[in-house]
Amino acid sequence: MPSYPIIDSHLHIWRPDLLDMSWLKSAGKLNRGFTLQDFDEARAAIEVEAMVFVECDVDETATLAEARWVADVARQDHRIRAIVAHAPIHKGDAVRGHLEQLRDIALMKGVRRLLQQEADANFALRPDFIDGLKALSEFGWSFDICITYRQMESTIELVRRFPEMRFVLDHIGKPGIREHRFQPWADQMKELARSGNVVCKLSGVATEADHEHWTVSDIEPFMTTALEAFGTKRLMFAGDWPVATNAVSYVGWVHAVDEVMSKLSDSELRALYRDNAIETYKLNV
Repeated sequence: MPSYPIIDSHLHIWRPDLLDMSWLKSAGKLNRGFTLQDFDEARAAIEVEAMVFVECDVDETATLAEARWVADVARQDHRIRAIVAHAPIHKGDAVRGHLEQLRDIALMKGVRRLLQQEADANFALRPDFIDGLKALSEFGWSFDICITYRQMESTIELVRRFPEMRFVLDHIGKPGIREHRFQPWADQMKELARSGNVVCKLSGVATEADHEHWTVSDIEPFMTTALEAFGTKRLMFAGDWPVATNAVSYVGWVHAVDEVMSKLSDSELRALYRDNAIETYKLNV
């Protein structure tokens, strides 16, 4: 286990009593509020120096309010060092007004527009989405890509079209672990990593496995593939708390990462647990 404070590049907190989140109604045990106090209980003895907040799929009318709320939370708890907020990239150039409002919010470092739920595997290549990313590129923020393995091919094409933009692949592209679908995801990860403007979050892996019966041996090939593809300079630890608790505790996830990555040197582990997140999100740590 890390003997130094780590940085979590993907943390959620939410207050459904303040912000509408329709998806929670069918989310089982996640259907309640999760605060930093809850996170502190979950992390136990693991020291987390800083974290990156990532938008939580609040209802469209609440996305700006979410970012402002988290900025307020960060003023009270300085461990939140960056915000990745929602932006309706699919609206094309019309997204500019939304992005301009985000620019006034402290700690803005990146944007995410969920793609994983889109039935069209090429949704991100639609002209309006491309125009939205063109607008985003002018703001200097990164774009978090949250997809499933079915959308890897279009994602490879997308990042090639924007070599000047920094992309962050969430949850190693959500491979089909429970269905034992290793290919073509594994080859596509290596192809995606050939674009040097993509960083990968080592997170959400147990969530894609059998929630009740997964073992480290089930997920290790997928984690090591991510490492082989992106290397120790473009892979960063992320907890995806509390979503990941559907399959693993926070401490359990750190244990799994530590076990699979145990052959890395101390400097490589520090890059995974700290340095790469600092560089990717330009954190003031």
